[in-house]
Amino acid sequence: MKIRPLWRDEVREVDRIAIEEFGIAGIVLMENAGRDAAAWITARFPPGDVCILCGKGNNAGDGYVIARQIETAGDGTWPVRIVSIVDCGELAGDAAINHAIAQRAEIPIAIARDDQSLRDLVGNPDVLVDCLLGTGATGPPRGLYAEAVRLANRLPTHRIAIDVPTGLDCDTGIAADPTFRASATLTFVAPKIGFTQPSATDFLGQIVPIAIGVPKKLLSRYQAES
Repeated sequence: MKIRPLWRDEVREVDRIAIEEFGIAGIVLMENAGRDAAAWITARFPPGDVCILCGKGNNAGDGYVIARQIETAGDGTWPVRIVSIVDCGELAGDAAINHAIAQRAEIPIAIARDDQSLRDLVGNPDVLVDCLLGTGATGPPRGLYAEAVRLANRLPTHRIAIDVPTGLDCDTGIAADPTFRASATLTFVAPKIGFTQPSATDFLGQIVPIAIGVPKKLLSRYQAES
Protein backbone atom coordinates (compact mmCIF):
# COMPACT_ATOMS: atom_id res chain seq x y z
CA MET A 1 0.00 0.00 0.00
CA LYS A 2 1.43 3.37 -1.03
CA ILE A 3 0.81 6.19 1.43
CA ARG A 4 0.64 9.77 0.20
CA PRO A 5 2.89 12.41 1.79
CA LEU A 6 1.59 13.49 5.19
CA TRP A 7 1.13 16.87 6.82
CA ARG A 8 2.49 17.47 10.34
CA ASP A 9 -1.00 17.28 11.87
CA GLU A 10 -1.66 14.01 10.03
CA VAL A 11 1.52 12.52 11.50
CA ARG A 12 0.22 13.38 14.98
CA GLU A 13 -3.18 11.97 14.08
CA VAL A 14 -1.73 8.65 12.89
CA ASP A 15 0.11 8.28 16.20
CA ARG A 16 -2.95 9.26 18.22
CA ILE A 17 -5.28 6.84 16.44
CA ALA A 18 -2.77 3.99 16.62
CA ILE A 19 -2.47 4.51 20.37
CA GLU A 20 -6.05 5.39 21.33
CA GLU A 21 -8.16 3.40 18.86
CA PHE A 22 -5.91 0.43 18.11
CA GLY A 23 -4.32 0.14 21.54
CA ILE A 24 -0.71 0.17 20.35
CA ALA A 25 1.44 1.70 23.07
CA GLY A 26 3.50 4.67 21.97
CA ILE A 27 6.65 3.02 23.25
CA VAL A 28 5.96 0.07 20.93
CA LEU A 29 5.75 2.41 17.93
CA MET A 30 9.02 4.01 19.05
CA GLU A 31 10.68 0.62 19.40
CA ASN A 32 9.53 -0.44 15.94
CA ALA A 33 10.77 2.81 14.42
CA GLY A 34 14.16 2.63 16.08
CA ARG A 35 14.65 -1.05 15.34
CA ASP A 36 13.96 -0.70 11.63
CA ALA A 37 16.05 2.46 11.34
CA ALA A 38 18.97 0.67 13.01
CA ALA A 39 18.52 -2.30 10.67
CA TRP A 40 18.70 0.01 7.64
CA ILE A 41 21.88 1.67 8.91
CA THR A 42 23.70 -1.59 9.63
CA ALA A 43 22.64 -3.05 6.27
CA ARG A 44 23.62 0.05 4.32
CA PHE A 45 27.10 0.76 5.71
CA PRO A 46 30.14 -1.31 6.68
CA PRO A 47 30.75 -1.61 10.43
CA GLY A 48 32.06 1.60 11.94
CA ASP A 49 31.73 4.23 14.63
CA VAL A 50 28.19 5.59 14.99
CA CYS A 51 27.40 8.81 16.83
CA ILE A 52 23.77 9.71 17.53
CA LEU A 53 22.89 13.33 18.29
CA CYS A 54 19.90 13.57 20.62
CA GLY A 55 17.69 16.40 21.83
CA LYS A 56 14.84 15.90 24.28
CA GLY A 57 11.66 14.92 22.43
CA ASN A 58 10.38 11.71 20.87
CA ASN A 59 12.98 12.08 18.12
CA ALA A 60 15.59 11.68 20.85
CA GLY A 61 13.71 8.63 22.12
CA ASP A 62 14.05 7.12 18.65
CA GLY A 63 17.78 7.78 18.90
CA TYR A 64 18.13 5.88 22.17
CA VAL A 65 16.34 2.91 20.60
CA ILE A 66 18.52 3.09 17.48
CA ALA A 67 21.67 3.08 19.61
CA ARG A 68 20.55 0.04 21.57
CA GLN A 69 19.47 -1.86 18.48
CA ILE A 70 22.75 -1.15 16.67
CA GLU A 71 24.73 -2.20 19.74
CA THR A 72 22.68 -5.39 20.06
CA ALA A 73 22.95 -6.34 16.38
CA GLY A 74 26.57 -5.32 15.93
CA ASP A 75 28.23 -7.92 18.18
CA GLY A 76 30.99 -5.46 18.98
CA THR A 77 31.62 -4.43 15.37
CA TRP A 78 29.47 -1.29 15.58
CA PRO A 79 30.72 0.99 18.37
CA VAL A 80 27.81 3.33 19.03
CA ARG A 81 27.51 6.31 21.33
CA ILE A 82 25.04 9.06 22.07
CA VAL A 83 25.81 12.74 22.40
CA SER A 84 22.91 14.56 24.04
CA ILE A 85 22.72 18.33 23.91
CA VAL A 86 20.34 18.49 26.88
CA ASP A 87 20.55 17.20 30.42
CA CYS A 88 18.85 13.84 30.40
CA GLY A 89 16.66 14.94 33.29
CA GLU A 90 14.78 17.03 30.73
CA LEU A 91 13.56 13.89 28.96
CA ALA A 92 9.99 12.74 29.56
CA GLY A 93 7.65 9.92 28.62
CA ASP A 94 8.84 7.25 26.20
CA ALA A 95 12.07 9.12 25.51
CA ALA A 96 12.97 9.02 29.21
CA ILE A 97 12.17 5.31 29.37
CA ASN A 98 14.43 4.51 26.42
CA HIS A 99 17.19 6.69 27.84
CA ALA A 100 17.02 4.68 31.05
CA ILE A 101 17.16 1.41 29.11
CA ALA A 102 20.19 2.63 27.15
CA GLN A 103 21.89 3.59 30.42
CA ARG A 104 21.29 0.14 31.90
CA ALA A 105 22.61 -1.40 28.68
CA GLU A 106 25.80 0.64 29.27
CA ILE A 107 25.60 2.45 25.95
CA PRO A 108 27.91 5.48 26.19
CA ILE A 109 25.86 8.66 26.73
CA ALA A 110 27.65 12.00 26.98
CA ILE A 111 26.21 15.46 27.57
CA ALA A 112 27.50 18.35 25.46
CA ARG A 113 27.26 21.58 27.44
CA ASP A 114 28.94 24.02 25.06
CA ASP A 115 30.37 24.25 21.55
CA GLN A 116 33.80 22.91 22.51
CA SER A 117 32.51 19.87 24.40
CA LEU A 118 30.14 19.16 21.51
CA ARG A 119 33.02 19.08 19.03
CA ASP A 120 35.16 16.94 21.33
CA LEU A 121 32.39 14.44 22.02
CA VAL A 122 31.18 14.05 18.43
CA GLY A 123 34.68 13.58 17.01
CA ASN A 124 34.76 12.16 13.50
CA PRO A 125 32.32 9.22 13.32
CA ASP A 126 31.71 7.05 10.29
CA VAL A 127 27.94 7.56 10.62
CA LEU A 128 26.27 10.54 12.29
CA VAL A 129 22.57 10.25 13.12
CA ASP A 130 20.33 13.30 13.58
CA CYS A 131 17.80 12.75 16.38
CA LEU A 132 17.73 16.38 17.49
CA LEU A 133 14.33 17.72 16.39
CA GLY A 134 11.36 15.93 14.86
CA THR A 135 8.29 16.79 12.82
CA GLY A 136 6.80 18.97 15.55
CA ALA A 137 9.63 21.49 15.39
CA THR A 138 9.14 24.83 13.64
CA GLY A 139 11.55 27.70 13.14
CA PRO A 140 15.34 27.56 12.98
CA PRO A 141 17.39 25.47 15.43
CA ARG A 142 18.92 27.60 18.18
CA GLY A 143 21.78 27.37 20.64
CA LEU A 144 23.50 24.00 20.81
CA TYR A 145 20.92 22.56 18.41
CA ALA A 146 22.15 24.97 15.75
CA GLU A 147 25.81 24.35 16.56
CA ALA A 148 25.26 20.57 16.38
CA VAL A 149 23.76 20.92 12.90
CA ARG A 150 26.60 23.15 11.69
CA LEU A 151 29.18 20.74 13.08
CA ALA A 152 27.46 17.76 11.46
CA ASN A 153 27.38 19.47 8.08
CA ARG A 154 31.13 20.11 8.22
CA LEU A 155 32.11 16.52 8.96
CA PRO A 156 33.11 14.06 6.19
CA THR A 157 30.67 11.41 7.35
CA HIS A 158 27.45 9.64 6.39
CA ARG A 159 24.70 11.89 7.79
CA ILE A 160 21.40 10.16 8.52
CA ALA A 161 18.30 12.15 9.49
CA ILE A 162 15.62 10.41 11.52
CA ASP A 163 12.08 11.26 10.37
CA VAL A 164 13.04 14.77 9.19
CA PRO A 165 16.33 16.67 9.00
CA THR A 166 16.66 19.11 11.88
CA GLY A 167 15.86 22.60 10.59
CA LEU A 168 13.63 21.48 7.72
CA ASP A 169 9.95 22.37 8.10
CA CYS A 170 8.10 19.17 7.25
CA ASP A 171 5.00 21.06 6.03
CA THR A 172 6.54 23.82 3.92
CA GLY A 173 9.84 22.22 2.93
CA ILE A 174 11.61 25.45 3.89
CA ALA A 175 15.13 24.87 5.18
CA ALA A 176 16.15 27.10 8.07
CA ASP A 177 19.67 28.34 8.71
CA PRO A 178 21.08 25.90 9.65
CA THR A 179 19.47 22.67 8.41
CA PHE A 180 20.98 19.21 8.73
CA ARG A 181 22.17 18.13 5.28
CA ALA A 182 21.37 14.40 5.19
CA SER A 183 22.71 11.77 2.85
CA ALA A 184 19.58 9.78 3.73
CA THR A 185 16.37 10.56 5.60
CA LEU A 186 14.68 7.63 7.32
CA THR A 187 11.13 8.91 7.63
CA PHE A 188 8.43 7.13 9.60
CA VAL A 189 5.19 5.83 8.04
CA ALA A 190 5.44 8.01 4.90
CA PRO A 191 7.33 10.98 3.46
CA LYS A 192 6.17 14.37 4.70
CA ILE A 193 4.44 16.86 2.42
CA GLY A 194 7.34 19.32 2.64
CA PHE A 195 9.67 16.75 1.12
CA THR A 196 8.02 17.35 -2.24
CA GLN A 197 9.22 20.97 -2.37
CA PRO A 198 12.36 21.86 -4.38
CA SER A 199 13.70 23.80 -1.38
CA ALA A 200 13.95 20.53 0.58
CA THR A 201 15.77 18.43 -1.99
CA ASP A 202 19.35 19.31 -1.07
CA PHE A 203 18.80 18.40 2.59
CA LEU A 204 16.99 15.06 2.35
CA GLY A 205 19.32 12.77 0.44
CA GLN A 206 17.75 9.37 -0.17
CA ILE A 207 14.24 9.24 1.30
CA VAL A 208 13.58 5.89 3.00
CA PRO A 209 10.09 5.28 4.47
CA ILE A 210 10.27 3.20 7.65
CA ALA A 211 7.23 1.23 8.81
CA ILE A 212 6.52 1.49 12.53
CA GLY A 213 3.83 -1.15 12.88
CA VAL A 214 0.78 1.00 12.14
CA PRO A 215 -2.05 -1.31 10.95
CA LYS A 216 -3.01 -1.22 7.28
CA LYS A 217 -6.60 -0.47 8.29
CA LEU A 218 -5.40 2.85 9.66
CA LEU A 219 -2.93 3.58 6.87
CA SER A 220 -5.63 3.02 4.25
CA ARG A 221 -7.13 6.36 5.29
CA TYR A 222 -4.02 8.03 3.87
CA GLN A 223 -3.61 5.88 0.77
CA ALA A 224 -2.20 7.59 -2.31
CA GLU A 225 -4.50 7.97 -5.28
CA SER A 226 -3.67 5.54 -8.07
